[in-house]
Amino acid sequence: MTTPTPSTPVLDRRQLLKGGLAVGAGLVIGLRLPRGAEARMAAAGAELVPNAFVRIGPDDTVTVLSKHIEFGQGTYTGLATILAEELDADWSTVRVESAPADVTRYANLAFGAQGTGGSTAMANSWEQMRRAGATARAMLVAAAAETWQVAAAEIEVSDGLVSHPGSGREARFGELVERAARLEPPAEVALKDPARFKLIGREPLPRVDVPAKSRGEAKFTYDVQLPEMLTAVMARPPRFGGVVRSVDDAAARKVPGVVDVVTVQRGVAVLAEGFWAAKKGRDALSIEWDESGAETRGSAELVAEYRTLLDRPGAEFRKDGDAAAALAGASMVLTADYEFPYLAHAPMEPLGCVVQLGEDGCDVWAGSQLQTIDQAVIAGTLGLAPPQVRLRTELGGGSFGRRATPSGDVAGEAASIVKATGTRRPVKLLWTREDDIRGGRYRPLYVQRLTGGIDGSGRIVAWTQRIVGQSIVAGTPFAAVLVQNGIDSTSVEGARGLPYAIPNVSMDLHTTQVGVPVLWWRSVGHTHNGFTTETFLDELAVAAGRDPVELRRELLAGHPRHLAVLDLAAEKAGWGGPLPAGRARGAAVHESFGSFAAQVAEVSIGANGMPRVHRVVCAVDCGIAINPDNIRAQMEGGIGYGLGAALHDELVLEGGRVKQSNFHDYRSLRIHEMPRVEVHVVPSGESPTGVGEPGVPPIAPAVANAMAALTGRWVRRLPFRHGADERS
Repeated sequence: MTTPTPSTPVLDRRQLLKGGLAVGAGLVIGLRLPRGAEARMAAAGAELVPNAFVRIGPDDTVTVLSKHIEFGQGTYTGLATILAEELDADWSTVRVESAPADVTRYANLAFGAQGTGGSTAMANSWEQMRRAGATARAMLVAAAAETWQVAAAEIEVSDGLVSHPGSGREARFGELVERAARLEPPAEVALKDPARFKLIGREPLPRVDVPAKSRGEAKFTYDVQLPEMLTAVMARPPRFGGVVRSVDDAAARKVPGVVDVVTVQRGVAVLAEGFWAAKKGRDALSIEWDESGAETRGSAELVAEYRTLLDRPGAEFRKDGDAAAALAGASMVLTADYEFPYLAHAPMEPLGCVVQLGEDGCDVWAGSQLQTIDQAVIAGTLGLAPPQVRLRTELGGGSFGRRATPSGDVAGEAASIVKATGTRRPVKLLWTREDDIRGGRYRPLYVQRLTGGIDGSGRIVAWTQRIVGQSIVAGTPFAAVLVQNGIDSTSVEGARGLPYAIPNVSMDLHTTQVGVPVLWWRSVGHTHNGFTTETFLDELAVAAGRDPVELRRELLAGHPRHLAVLDLAAEKAGWGGPLPAGRARGAAVHESFGSFAAQVAEVSIGANGMPRVHRVVCAVDCGIAINPDNIRAQMEGGIGYGLGAALHDELVLEGGRVKQSNFHDYRSLRIHEMPRVEVHVVPSGESPTGVGEPGVPPIAPAVANAMAALTGRWVRRLPFRHGADERS
């Protein structure tokens, strides 16, 4: 990861702790407004604002404030469902707005800063949003009881209507907000018995963000238009770590519409009256780059260096029993080496940020995934206090982790351009897709070696795993929590928790130093560790003469939630049953982000030697299913995203420069390649866990295991097209 510079400041550990990592002491953080706020609202004849998460208007509209960004994953609908359930609201009256950037009220309780990631939105907001809705309901009931002079216990609420059955009186929410706003919010509220849920688990429950998106009314960062706004694009170094030595901007300044050209820490920015003029101006720049500190190694050189580390012990992060002795006494020993390339996130909407500096601070519009960090970075760049940065979180057109940079790189660039120009005109910084593919942040390149031992009875008695790759969080505010004893948990997640009952396990890690900026990519370490563990287990099963699903069942006897999703997926897929000629099934099961997912893929070999995935059956246990239809959508999306990357995607560095540039050479899954997907949600009474990422890890190994059943060859290098090239 690049080292933060003065123009791209980040929160240090003390700031992060002060700003939020210590807030986990209470689930109702931000639930109360400052003293007197409710009375001021009432005096103004405005809405009922019982806490930081909901407003109820005189017109009965219930507005839920989401502390999490909506970038297609259904967060707005999920949070609104939780709150509306406890409020007993009429779903047709529910709206959602993005909450302002304010860590004191809107911290993510999972990591203390305001932000979205790690599939935590529902999990960390579950009780918080329930209490927010129950508090608002209690205030409306109290207002009705006071108005009608009856006991609150005699009042009922349903679908936005408050009623007293004994007298026949009733009132809509809007009729009670003025009186309710004068009341003090209760310190404690009772939450519903899940058996009484009417919205949670209901199907279908329309998503709140879809109508505006369908009508083209939804606003993304790219859509923000302000009076006198300038558009900025940047020329960044072609190699990571390069800096500007000199720039000739004479030709750029002659381009019609170009207003200014400035040099900032990360490159050269061209500001113009519109995007096309800014881009043409950038194309006309003549820049000499100082690459003395740049990364010049290519992918092939990095893989070769990484492979030398496979022969050396690394930092141990799991040890059960004595794996070395067990391997020495095993009847059969198998070893497999794996390669995983750099991957881009490639969200549909490229990156952007709008900044307008004013007399008393600045206003910002961005699809921010880590509002606390982006707010702090902009404040530090412009010499402001974080509360002076009024950050509005816009809808995001996808992210997959890309918008959650610990250094706030996009926000920092936009602020540095405004600072360098001194303009009070709003500035919209836009990244093109080529900018992001060639100069963004990536899922790290990894190599791994796994070794397994099988005894004379066909039992797996030993498992060793060595992982080599970059740390995502080293040098960031998250390192204090996520790096312990030299082990970056994001590098080893999905391996360290190997659930199979193998008596002797040894795992270690080599963390490499490379000048390529890296970042969490949808499901993070589970993307590579889920692949190695699930394909290698199949390889051991075949070597032992065991059915892979039956062996998993045996080894997962102590993990009932893993076992339940595996059994459900295998049953629904018809595991062991007949298949059309030329097809095979492969299975994988994996836990990530507190959720459990199993997938069975039905695969044939296409004319070009590539896998043709016909059907995927997925079973998922994510606790209480808040929005079942959205859970299915997220599993389907995760399968499509993971499959596209597994089949096609890699970023190749040649001499330190990224070879790929856009969707023509870094392609996503095509519609004709998308398999038929069936998703089965396991009923559960556990608290909700995430669904944004857990659909990704099982798909690639399930397909690889099916390919091995068809060809007898194990996939050890991704993407799959490398294997197709070798077979052709």
